[in-house]
Amino acid sequence: ISRRFFGFCDMALLTVKNLCIAFGSRAPHVVDNVSFEVERGEILALVGESGCGKSISCLALTSLLPTPPARVSADAILFREGAEEIDLARVSARRLRKVRGGGIAYIFQEPSVSLNPVFRIGQQVDEVTMLHNPEMSKEEVKARTLEMLDLVGIANKEGVYSMYPHELSGGMRQRIMIAIALACSPTLIIADEPTTALDVTIQAQILALLRRLNRERGISML
Repeated sequence: ISRRFFGFCDMALLTVKNLCIAFGSRAPHVVDNVSFEVERGEILALVGESGCGKSISCLALTSLLPTPPARVSADAILFREGAEEIDLARVSARRLRKVRGGGIAYIFQEPSVSLNPVFRIGQQVDEVTMLHNPEMSKEEVKARTLEMLDLVGIANKEGVYSMYPHELSGGMRQRIMIAIALACSPTLIIADEPTTALDVTIQAQILALLRRLNRERGISML
């Protein structure tokens, strides 16, 4: 929950009101009336025991849950993009695709599953930039990707650009996932247990990286 405990702020970056999720027409809600908000530049932790619905709540915010079987409802899921406030619970699919990866980006739990094993790292980071910036040339897209690899602390960025995911360690793969999330300069990153698959030392490095991005770039994080 928000540390303001439902005292909603008109200028919050993300406001979720009474989010409910069920699977199947007669099943009870597995997520029932969840409300929280994330302000600009804030890091908000959504905490609960395993299986309580944290991950599916995050996926539901931008309609990433398959429907059916999932049934998702909310009084509002308000995301502020510039001067515009968008209700993600009711926005068109076309508009939502622009928000995903652009205004809101995800870092998932397991980079080994999230990265495509048959494409090189550079191709996978490039793709996000090209989808949201079709006017950019190939040279500009590659330069942007190398900038992101440098930002997340990858020293051999030119070499990693041409590698496949299996050639990298778990910590390096998670840095690639963060680079993909940053590619289109989102204002909100949803990080779903981003250190679960990593050892303790690498966990500390990834968390320090996320805190630095929040502090230096003002990116809000859930």
